[in-house]
Amino acid sequence: MENGKLYHISENPKIKTFFPRASPSHFDLIKKDVVFAISEKLLHNYLLPRDCPRVTFYATESSSKEDIEKLIGLTCADYVIALENKWIRTIQMTTLYLYEMPSQYFSLLDECAGYYISTQTVEPLSVKPVYNILEELMKRNIELRFMPSLHCLADTVKNSTLNFSMIRMRNSI
Repeated sequence: MENGKLYHISENPKIKTFFPRASPSHFDLIKKDVVFAISEKLLHNYLLPRDCPRVTFYATESSSKEDIEKLIGLTCADYVIALENKWIRTIQMTTLYLYEMPSQYFSLLDECAGYYISTQTVEPLSVKPVYNILEELMKRNIELRFMPSLHCLADTVKNSTLNFSMIRMRNSI
């Protein structure tokens, strides 16, 4: 881990203990119930309401110059998060809770997405409310893009050489 900090983000302010449960997505490496955490490096991908669809992407050494120019463009941000316009009000009205997790109980599941898992019950080290999601996102080296629909972008990103995550796309227009 880059600095050893892992987090779980929730809209629930009262979680005292995280119990392992079935993964909502299929991963070949997950054989048991787990607790998920996210690396601080990619925390921005989850600083949004849980059901908000998003396409997130970033360049790596193996990304093509063409894909970087086409999808990332002239931004000086390291990461891009694309959201649908209709979610702006929900984003503005939602409070999130950032739970810091004890990293010694977690192992890396997916470096591209920043996912870590634990098969143990975990008590968070601390919890911090995030009252203004947009303000919190602006503290990070990201570019937010709002658009009417994510589908065209998602298809292009999926077929690119960029690292990406597509989260809650079932809720996309």
